[in-house]
Amino acid sequence: MAWISTKERLPEDGTRVLCYLPRNVVFLPGKTGASELRDVVILRFAKDFFVKNPSKTGYSGSPHFWLGEGTSNRYFDDVVYWMALPEITELIH
Repeated sequence: MAWISTKERLPEDGTRVLCYLPRNVVFLPGKTGASELRDVVILRFAKDFFVKNPSKTGYSGSPHFWLGEGTSNRYFDDVVYWMALPEITELIH
């Protein structure tokens, strides 16, 4: 498997994929303020998300969006590359 540029091709609508987000800082649980860099996360592609759900904040960027788990949703332009999740059999070998 290889990384695919979001400028080259997009995943199917609703598909969960591995996403590469350069310099993605995630704050860790607790009130310590600790954080870590997580360049690769799993997100679900939402094609034309803002067409179906107009932004109440005035956002006028890409119509697409990346849905995460918890509070990890991302704007479309945040993701540079994506790839399909590996099959479980690929992980075993």
